[in-house]
Amino acid sequence: MFENLQDRLGSILNGLTGRGALSEADVSAALREVRRALLEADVALDVVRSFTDRVREKAVGAEILKSIKPGQMVVKIVHDELIEMLGGEGVGIDLHAAAPVVVMMVGLQGSGKTTTSAKIANRLSTREKKKVLMASLDTRRPAAQEQLRQLGAQANIDTLPIIAGQSPTDIAARAVQAAKLGGHDVVILDTAGRTHIDEPLMVEMADIKKRSNPHEILLVADSLTGQDAVNLARNFDERVGITGLVLTRMDGDGRGGAALSMRAVTGKPIKLIGVGEKMSELEEFHPRRIADRILGMGDIVSLVERAAENIDAEKAAAMAAKMAKGKFDLDDLADQLRQMQKMGGMGGIMGMMPGMAGMKDKMAAAGLDDKLFGRQIAIIQSMTKAERANPDLLKHSRKKRIAAGSGTDAAAINKLLKMHRQMADMMKMMGGKGKGGLMKQMMGGLAGKMGLGGGGMGGMPDLSNIDPRQLEALQKQAEAAGLGKPGGGMPGLGGLPGGLPGLGGAKLPGLGGGFPGLPGLPKKK
Repeated sequence: MFENLQDRLGSILNGLTGRGALSEADVSAALREVRRALLEADVALDVVRSFTDRVREKAVGAEILKSIKPGQMVVKIVHDELIEMLGGEGVGIDLHAAAPVVVMMVGLQGSGKTTTSAKIANRLSTREKKKVLMASLDTRRPAAQEQLRQLGAQANIDTLPIIAGQSPTDIAARAVQAAKLGGHDVVILDTAGRTHIDEPLMVEMADIKKRSNPHEILLVADSLTGQDAVNLARNFDERVGITGLVLTRMDGDGRGGAALSMRAVTGKPIKLIGVGEKMSELEEFHPRRIADRILGMGDIVSLVERAAENIDAEKAAAMAAKMAKGKFDLDDLADQLRQMQKMGGMGGIMGMMPGMAGMKDKMAAAGLDDKLFGRQIAIIQSMTKAERANPDLLKHSRKKRIAAGSGTDAAAINKLLKMHRQMADMMKMMGGKGKGGLMKQMMGGLAGKMGLGGGGMGGMPDLSNIDPRQLEALQKQAEAAGLGKPGGGMPGLGGLPGGLPGLGGAKLPGLGGGFPGLPGLPKKK
């Protein structure tokens, strides 16, 4: 979503950080570029103007610390103002009210209200163990009520039985009554949308609000609509009074201006963002993490959370045990590739690692996209069990059969085998005895630089016991240690041999044994 903006701001700020001293002219020239980058990203003009004014005011009068270059100070000021523009602290859905808490979903047709309603219900029931009832108030769109019922059935969430001919306000009143009788904690009302804002729609929303007395009114907006989404939020807020925003299609290739503008223009927090089509692909909106990602500082906290959700702890423990013995066959490689796919692929992981955002383009140029994972998994699946356990069996005739089975060629198979061989060698080094193994040294060095002691793997903290606040503190420590600077890279990884073979450019040791090998991750829910 923010890639263009990330590239533009990253190059502007990298130009500044290389300078020893900055003049006011340098700051003005950089801010002119920042303003142009934000306007190109479709951020509202008045938001851009106030943003650059605030940055200039702080940058020109900033007290430069002796240990920090002036350019780095400007980066920090831009970063802090970006967080401020996005809303400071993240705000979740407020459930502090008498049960059943009524959540009313509003928005235009096609913005993803029905799917988002089901995603929120799924999130509340799985993460917060709430009993949720969903009700569709959309009597105009064909099969809208049936769509919500089917989504509820998929996620095992209660939906209000459909009674033909009832008005939306009557359905809302019936939903609240049914939730009280059924002992539900939360009621989600999925209201009707239109293709544009009109008077009948607003009157209907006001009537539903009066009858159901919602605690939260969430506006669902498509983040690809740009500036029009800002006007939409303003109109709904004036007429109905929204309490928060949910942005959908944040995984799209839009320019991200709506996300940056809506909070600043409406003053309402962005509570959740839709990052994909699956039920689980809904995330809380954390301004600091988004700002870090935009400025190429990575987002270790979200990466760890994503790993905790997607990684099966038992498999991870089994993999760690094999690694300790220095064993690593093609089945293990396939497991690693699948884990990386689940975590958003190579691009998704790189974007969240400090100083690694720029690597994505180099990898794409080398033809190392996420489709490569799919092809490599197909090659491994075309092998027999014996071949996967012992790749030395693969001679010319077997490779010919595997190539036909996977739709690839012998060259692709040879590349995969070379990658596996190098990773297997690295696993032996990691599991080796000297100084506790390479992995332990690397993790210990990384943890030491971040001021962390104890824990498994030579100082890596036990991630299952860290709450989000501690993770945020860990992220700040990482930034302070130089992990978070654009282009800063991961300390302790530079001089190590190996890396992810076949990836070209800078190599990332440790990603091979990778995130699935980290101990202490909580079990998959």
